[in-house]
Amino acid sequence: MRAIVISRHGGPEVLTPVDLPDPVPADGEVLIRVRAFGLNHAELYMRDGSWGDLAPVPGIECAGTVESDPAGRLAPGTRVVALMGGLGRTRNGSYAELVTVPATNVVPVDTTLSWPDLAALPEVYATAWSGLRTCLDLAPGDTVLVRGATSSLGQAAVNIAAELGATVLATTRTAARRDLLLGLGAHRVLLDDGDLAAQVAAAGITVDAVADLVGNSALRDSLRAVRPRGRVCQLGFLGGQAPVADFNPIADLPTGVHLSFFGSFMLGTGHFPLRDVPLAALVAKAETGAYRARPARVFAFDDIVEAHRLMEANGAGGKLVVTVGPDPLAAR
Repeated sequence: MRAIVISRHGGPEVLTPVDLPDPVPADGEVLIRVRAFGLNHAELYMRDGSWGDLAPVPGIECAGTVESDPAGRLAPGTRVVALMGGLGRTRNGSYAELVTVPATNVVPVDTTLSWPDLAALPEVYATAWSGLRTCLDLAPGDTVLVRGATSSLGQAAVNIAAELGATVLATTRTAARRDLLLGLGAHRVLLDDGDLAAQVAAAGITVDAVADLVGNSALRDSLRAVRPRGRVCQLGFLGGQAPVADFNPIADLPTGVHLSFFGSFMLGTGHFPLRDVPLAALVAKAETGAYRARPARVFAFDDIVEAHRLMEANGAGGKLVVTVGPDPLAAR
């Protein structure tokens, strides 16, 4: 099979197409023929060595068809999405024509979405749903602040929260992306100047929950922005992975405010099984247009270096997807 490997740690140019032996599924695994895969910021850290030596083939999600399921649960040709389960970390990932995935991390889907449109969904929508519903317990009528909303994960969070019936405040650092966020369902767009707590206070807005995709660099401000007994969940690290300097819970954590973290690498584990995430329903909402979930750009397999350059420059304005095979836009 053809695959893309990290030839050495470094910039996008280290991503190299190679021929590798076809993988063979073990008990408890499913062999998937990859039709398309989404790109994620996690793969930048896999590539540049920030996370140490990992599997040579990156990629944490894909959409495709079942090639083989030793357990007989999924018939060959079944359309599936797959995510996490050690992909790109402890096992070769989805930047390949074929990939083996733990059966716990493979979900069959029945949809007319094209492969690129389907591949834009699994990781970001499963993560956004888990953060909003599992960690923040978001309910209709709540006001949620989505910080880092123009990222692909942020856009998914805005879609899900708005469709749920929450009032959505979405942030961006670029005024030109205001209309994008309003089109996704945001009720109000705030320009993130690093002091959102002051902005919401000045506007007299009560924020029940914060979905923070910026991460540690914005944590103190996000904690100040939420109401007493409100909830903050860190879902990303767009602002970098440096720790919060001199964080002191007594001084920095407002009384009664709940702080949590959701790491998508836990999806498919015993504590966070994928069966608890309504992926089929999320895909159906994208199919009907209830979610505006189409990829911002679609690249061919051999254009992976260009795709990573765009992702690293934060120039996409949404989800990037790479297709695998000769007919990437075919629905089936």
